[in-house]
Amino acid sequence: MSAAEAPVGAGGEPLRGPVRPSGLLDVLGVASVVLDSDGRIVLWSPQAEELFGWSAQEALGRYAARLMVHEQHVHLVGELFADVLRTGQGWAGGFPIRHKDGSTRLVEFRNMRLLDDRGAVYALGLAADQSTVRRMEQDLALSGRMVQQSPIGLAVLDTRLRYVSVNPALEKINGVPAEEHVGRTLREVVPLLDADALESAASRVLQTGAPLVDRSTVGRTPADPDEDHAWSVSLYRLEDATGTVLGVAASMVDTTEQYRAGIEAETARRRLALIADASARIGTTLDLERTARELAEVAVPELADVAAVDLLDAVVEGRRSTLGPSEPAVIRALAVRAEDAEDALRAADPPGQIARYAPDRLVTECVRTASPVLVARVKDEDLPRIARSPEAAALLDRAGIHSYLAVPLIARGEVLGALDLKRTRNPEPFGEDDLLLARELAARAAVQIDNARWYQNARDTALTLQRSLLPGRPPATTGLEVASRYQPAGATSEVGGDWFDVIPLEDGRTALVVGDVMGSGISAAATMGRLRTATTTLASLGLDPAVLLEHLDKTTSGLDHSIATCVYAVHDPHLRQCRIANAGHLPPARVRPGRPPELLDLPTGVPLGVGGVGFSTVTVDFVPGDELVFYTDGLVETRRHSLDERLDALLSLLDDPARPLEEVCDLLLGTLHHPDNHDDVALLIARAQELDQA
Repeated sequence: MSAAEAPVGAGGEPLRGPVRPSGLLDVLGVASVVLDSDGRIVLWSPQAEELFGWSAQEALGRYAARLMVHEQHVHLVGELFADVLRTGQGWAGGFPIRHKDGSTRLVEFRNMRLLDDRGAVYALGLAADQSTVRRMEQDLALSGRMVQQSPIGLAVLDTRLRYVSVNPALEKINGVPAEEHVGRTLREVVPLLDADALESAASRVLQTGAPLVDRSTVGRTPADPDEDHAWSVSLYRLEDATGTVLGVAASMVDTTEQYRAGIEAETARRRLALIADASARIGTTLDLERTARELAEVAVPELADVAAVDLLDAVVEGRRSTLGPSEPAVIRALAVRAEDAEDALRAADPPGQIARYAPDRLVTECVRTASPVLVARVKDEDLPRIARSPEAAALLDRAGIHSYLAVPLIARGEVLGALDLKRTRNPEPFGEDDLLLARELAARAAVQIDNARWYQNARDTALTLQRSLLPGRPPATTGLEVASRYQPAGATSEVGGDWFDVIPLEDGRTALVVGDVMGSGISAAATMGRLRTATTTLASLGLDPAVLLEHLDKTTSGLDHSIATCVYAVHDPHLRQCRIANAGHLPPARVRPGRPPELLDLPTGVPLGVGGVGFSTVTVDFVPGDELVFYTDGLVETRRHSLDERLDALLSLLDDPARPLEEVCDLLLGTLHHPDNHDDVALLIARAQELDQA
């Protein structure tokens, strides 16, 4: 025997010395008996002693028929014995044998003639207990039938983890004939599976004897190289009756349906989670751009690697838009988000930019037809229809875009724009499930975007109205330097009714007014305009501040239950005084050189529109260098701090009477007014000057 043909052990090394028995003969307990030509026992194995009960000393030299056969069968046995010796043809079958203890046992025999080198004739009998043989045959038949007909893939690997045998089910699973398995490794037969992990697991089973049960593995085989399948793999070490390791038995149960059902269930769970997340995250404010950003942030990376939210420009401007077949789409980009796709991000229109998309572009088709556009697998010829320009198409190509989906944003029957989705890193193309999810997101977001759009248009209208009703640059006044600011509310709230005014009066006097109409929107702005007009008219009459507020109170009472607060002051540069009346407003702050800033101690009064309560006029000194700071509650009120804390913060910022008034305005707004404040702010600061300076 050559070295290449030498038997090997469990580790693949050549065996030295005798090979251990397989154990099968030991299980059968095969007995050997040799008879001479006269029928006398000349050889008697230990298994014969175990099977028949006679020791070698008791059996050797005796006639076998007389020792082991009942009297009624002696003649038959003699004929069979003579026939074997005469013809040389063997005989096989079952026969009742007498045991030493007197019992009868059925024994399976195989008899054959032997010749020695001198021509002497002998008879060899191999015998085993028939019940043991039958049980072994049944076990083999059962296991063979189960292996061949089992729907479970079964294989036996040797100690070098090479296939020894496979059943038809595994042939079908692997897509490889049984004969092409034999002698080859897992990696050689099914390279698209995770062969390294499976072979490593089989090696551990071979070494430790601990079985591996129901290990999940996913991959592809030659039977279906284009689709992933899943299997539950179990591995067991094979040993014979003596403990010799024979190899590894493997079973593979196809669990692809459960695997795909699990993926579908997980996809459905993630879809529901994404929709729930979208419901919570989209539309947190009525700011149009922020709502669009929230939609893009929800879509990436769960649904797409790149997401853009684009609205038709006419829609943003508050006009209805319809596109004909040959019309381009004028689109305003509101938001774009990408997950590790810098080139794709550069290919997108930056937020705020307005672009014209030709009629053949896919996003134009989407908004024109009010239907989704899906390109599951993007080809080179698709890129010019996706991108706005050849340069953008080149960037998308470099980014590796391979799947595209555009979904219309439709609210209240009107197409607002499109949610534009691309995949670059996610290897899966967009499918029907993705389309359903994108449409659900778009439908939910479109309502929020539409709300934000209409709110923004109404807010812009109210803001335009309010700014038109407020004074422009304060007029030149005698003995006063004046600075003012108006700051609209944050984007999450409507425009309020705050106003201020500087009104020149006779004899060099000046009226200073700050007020706040309760409520918001166009109605509040209109009410503010009417009160400002009434204040200007009443001021020209030279009325005492308290009397003027009484007239304003009556005017306000007639304005559909409107309520407003107001501070009205008249500065007289000759008397170096201010006469002030308050109608439920926050007190002005006075800044005097060499003294700490203070809030004027004025009777608060009641808001305008309440009626039935008089107002009081207070006279305060107001000499050159002094400042009066008038403001509305939007400057100082917050939800997180008490009003006293905020007023103290206001006074702490008025620590430099020499600071230019424009800088003071910017300092107060920049420090005290929060960007997300839900109220607008009117701020008016007046500094007294010497008459010759004025």
